[in-house]
Amino acid sequence: MMLRSVAVLLLLAVAVSNAEELQSKSKVCANVFCGAGRECAVTEKGEPSCLCIESCKPHKRSVCGSNGKTYRNHCELHRDACLTGLKIQVAHDGHCHEKKAEQAAASPVVCYAADRNELRSRVIQWLQTEVVPDGWFAKGSNFSDILLKYFKSYDNGDSQLDSSELLKFIQQNDSVVELQSYADQESNKLLRSLCVDALIELSDENADWKLSFDEFLNCLKPGFNPPEKKCALEDETYEDGAETQVECNRCVCACGNWVCTAMTCTDKTAAVDESADAGAEMTEEEWNLRVAELNKHQETVQKMKTSTKEA
Repeated sequence: MMLRSVAVLLLLAVAVSNAEELQSKSKVCANVFCGAGRECAVTEKGEPSCLCIESCKPHKRSVCGSNGKTYRNHCELHRDACLTGLKIQVAHDGHCHEKKAEQAAASPVVCYAADRNELRSRVIQWLQTEVVPDGWFAKGSNFSDILLKYFKSYDNGDSQLDSSELLKFIQQNDSVVELQSYADQESNKLLRSLCVDALIELSDENADWKLSFDEFLNCLKPGFNPPEKKCALEDETYEDGAETQVECNRCVCACGNWVCTAMTCTDKTAAVDESADAGAEMTEEEWNLRVAELNKHQETVQKMKTSTKEA
């Protein structure tokens, strides 16, 4: 009887311990974004740490990776990318086909949400090192003071920071701008510029592609958790990093927007689109309209879903 009581007490102790552990993890990881294929875990010191997902849910929706490998679902693809340290993107839904890689267009250089969040996190860490606590006889400086100082230094006089001014502000710290998502230096230079635009989009309330001081402060506020936007196409939503093919060009979902290459299609590839005349070349204006249609469709789908939820 006594042994049975001890066993029951042990089970209760384990259950309570697990509940406390889950509650602790929920608090520590509340504002931590780890990106696709990763999940937040609590270290022995009680600090958050992003680790590769241990196991994915048994959801079957096969996707083909850019490495030519078929995965059971998006989660498995991102988990493999995390474990191997390779940049694996979604080539298309379904199983991989032979010689698919030979026909596929090169992916455009884009700033993914993970790249944007990494850049933002580095800037915040750098700024926090400059915060000076109040002393006995001297007033220190808080996070807002530091941001205001830099805002005034890089503002050209219109009380707003555009993308070039924000890029100059970030570039003064070498450790911040070194993003290594692309091998060649030119692509990395373009990546930094694209990620600066993505940072502006985060808190640009009036959509003028410039940041007032309040918008600048909101963008880099440590407690702010960037929303996870998804791309939409044909009533389906796609996660950051998903890809789709439009004629001979490849479109990538980056920070909630479709970004496409702009290659001129040959007679053979243009014929894939039944609505296009064989051999017809798309002008730059026509291609921009096509990309705009993709994003307009995405906005329409999102509005429909919002209306459905409210109803």
